[in-house]
Amino acid sequence: MTEANATYFKLLKEAIANTFLASYSAPKKMAEWKGETIALFQEELISSTKGSISEKSFYTYFKKTPAKLPRIDVLNLLSMYAGYSNWEEFKNAHSGFIVDKVSEAKKTKLTAPLLGAVALLVIVVGYLYFNQENTFTFCLVDEDEQTPLRYKVSIEIIKPNESSVFLQTDEYGCFSYDTANDAIHFVAQSPYYKTDTIVRKTTSKSSLTVPMRKDDYALMLKYYSDGNLSDVVKRRKQLENLIAPKAQIYQVFPNVTGIELFTKKEFIHKMTIPTSALKNMHILDKEYAEGKITKLKFIIR
Repeated sequence: MTEANATYFKLLKEAIANTFLASYSAPKKMAEWKGETIALFQEELISSTKGSISEKSFYTYFKKTPAKLPRIDVLNLLSMYAGYSNWEEFKNAHSGFIVDKVSEAKKTKLTAPLLGAVALLVIVVGYLYFNQENTFTFCLVDEDEQTPLRYKVSIEIIKPNESSVFLQTDEYGCFSYDTANDAIHFVAQSPYYKTDTIVRKTTSKSSLTVPMRKDDYALMLKYYSDGNLSDVVKRRKQLENLIAPKAQIYQVFPNVTGIELFTKKEFIHKMTIPTSALKNMHILDKEYAEGKITKLKFIIR
């Protein structure tokens, strides 16, 4: 682990502890937390982010000094608990602190006898920088619920003038890929989510998470063919919670002027019956407020 990452992670642990201590009584340092406090923190994490870490992970990363950072999905989860969108946003928010620390270290350690060694180091680092591979890490989430995809998602890495590389997401909906290129082009496919094609560059701040849209037709077809009506009821409840009571829902028509308005109840009914209309439905636009859909526009092609 680099010195910068170690400092970032130390700051993240302090931010997590401060968030927890705002509601509960516990030692200021997480390394001093014990059984009941750890269990309470795990419950808080689930309640706040809908994600969790194991007790083993807690001991590895919080009770000890870890040799490497946790996985990116865990870092995103912990950053969310501390009040940030993800790990990247947390680092950006604390980058000034890191720069100050590095500058201070240089002032105290950089002396004349070391200048030659520093120059050599700059050459080596520059060489490694321009010859290193880029590691892309993505976590696929449900577009509406913002939860990791528990279904295995097939990933096809598109490589110019070469055969594709095929991967699968892990249990957290994430995957990583190393390449010398500064961009990645891949297709994500799942039986119950719409197939999507994604292109990201190393400079893209949105490259950490990829929202995936449910394929409601495939889901409903499976539920009805299996006779599993309890899952149909569950999906209706999810939509009921997701859509605002007075949401504006309307259908537009190809090559025709005019729209058709739908009530929330009518739209939920349409979304939970495996008809040809649902199969050919395409969501054109969605607007959210306080975590609920307030406006939705769709077309049937």
